[in-house]
Amino acid sequence: MKFNGKINYIELPCRDMAATKAFFSKVFGWGFVDYGPEYMAITDAGIDGGYYQSEHVALTQHGSALVVLYSSELEQTLTDVKAAGGQILQEIFSFPGGRRFHFTDPSGNEYAVWSEQ
Repeated sequence: MKFNGKINYIELPCRDMAATKAFFSKVFGWGFVDYGPEYMAITDAGIDGGYYQSEHVALTQHGSALVVLYSSELEQTLTDVKAAGGQILQEIFSFPGGRRFHFTDPSGNEYAVWSEQ
């Protein structure tokens, strides 16, 4: 359902469409719909969105917003991210409200995964 003034869609840069698609499908079970060679929509990710072909990357050190994913099994998700080729920027650490880690996808975009445990 769409609501006025609420976040509805997110778009991220992507250097390597095929590698990004394979990574997120394997680790998080996302689906994708291709709209030509330079854009793919995300499905089954909790929010609508897409990736557009670009040499830019989304990193918090460059002032980018951080996309934060949830996992009820944080350690297993960390293992899965590493096994799929994600690069760990920050190992699991505690913060008020839970624990999380940060990683980059095959295109170099930064994400975090958190759990309340």
